[in-house]
Amino acid sequence: MSRTPPPQEAGHDARRSRQWLAGEAHGAGVDRDGLLEVGAAMAALTAAAAEREPVAVAAAPVGVDPGTPIRKPLRPDLLRPLDTNAEMRWTALAGQGYVVPNDRFFVRNHTVTPRLDPDAWRLRLFGTGLRGAPTRDTPVEFGLDDLRRLPAEESAALLECAGNGRRFFADQQDEPAPGVAWDLGGVGVARWRGVRLGTVLRLAGLTGDAVDVMPEGLDPDYVTGGINLGRVRRPLPIAKALDDVLLAYEMNGEPLPADHGFPVRVVVPGWIGISSIKWVGPVEVSATPLFSPWNTQFYRMFGPGQPAGGGMLATQSIKSAFELAWDARVTAGEEVLLRGRSWSGAGPIDRVEVDTGDGWRPADLVAADRGGPWQRWTVRWRPPAPGRWILRARATDVTGAVQPDRAAPNDLGYLFDGVVRHPVTAG
Repeated sequence: MSRTPPPQEAGHDARRSRQWLAGEAHGAGVDRDGLLEVGAAMAALTAAAAEREPVAVAAAPVGVDPGTPIRKPLRPDLLRPLDTNAEMRWTALAGQGYVVPNDRFFVRNHTVTPRLDPDAWRLRLFGTGLRGAPTRDTPVEFGLDDLRRLPAEESAALLECAGNGRRFFADQQDEPAPGVAWDLGGVGVARWRGVRLGTVLRLAGLTGDAVDVMPEGLDPDYVTGGINLGRVRRPLPIAKALDDVLLAYEMNGEPLPADHGFPVRVVVPGWIGISSIKWVGPVEVSATPLFSPWNTQFYRMFGPGQPAGGGMLATQSIKSAFELAWDARVTAGEEVLLRGRSWSGAGPIDRVEVDTGDGWRPADLVAADRGGPWQRWTVRWRPPAPGRWILRARATDVTGAVQPDRAAPNDLGYLFDGVVRHPVTAG
């Protein structure tokens, strides 16, 4: 029997945006006029091209100690701090194998990493898409031990911030955008272990009327433009929620680290990182369409050529990165083995080409990675003379999509996919 493919993120976002604008979608605890005010504030922000969004942290939920923005040590050789976030340094992947170790996996926090008690933690499901329509105050609950008793699955999945590569809009294209100025380190592949979200939904009493599922984080409320937007949350269509979404409690064979969603997070393969809610607690299952600020005002494409309400964020873009320090020093006349990785939200990588100053040539792909969420590759290079050289890598995925020389600009600097010019000095 053929399997119906899950809905694409772009299509779902487009429908929900239209329904929200028409007043047909709902989001509990979100004031519509307030959201429109945030939209105006974001328009002013993008015009100013500030370096980051104006963010304040609201009081932590009852029983939650917000702690510090990031809990794990930020070793300077592994991670580069960016406000409440930290991006992986690509040199930290050399010799590490396919997955990114936990100590160097990037951190994207809208506020701060909370301190949660795993014994007191509960997954609380409620809404009109469940049998009996349990409310937020009378939810169906699962503890961590309950989840661990259910059939477990493990899979390698890539997570990437939609703003990964944002700094190159300014540095390479003279088109600065506000927000976190990521290089290319806001991405990583890990092995996630947990239970299917669909399994838990069915145990909670899922009905045939359910259309959307909205996981919500337990980190402190997010405040921007003077408006408290509540906890980070973003809806998933029921078809995606029942397909391959994981409630993960382990990462690379270890209990989920605090900065990566302890005790349980959502992992949504193939969708932008904001969909994979960390520190998940409440989960609304609704028989009517849901929306949140994170799929109407943020994580949308604004700017020239986009619809008035913002264009939907499509599949994560195609990128390539060298496992090499920025402006690295090499020896002229001596052979260097260049290593890197390429990935695409549309599917596995088919081929990679590298230019070291004398035109594009194919890189050697690691055969074991074929068909996976990213592809490692190598190419040999002998710098012919001392001086400054520019290295470039571009990938082609199985759909035929090729990295362009320039990324299409947008006001919030999402989905950079241009070929990055990586400087190297030979001496």
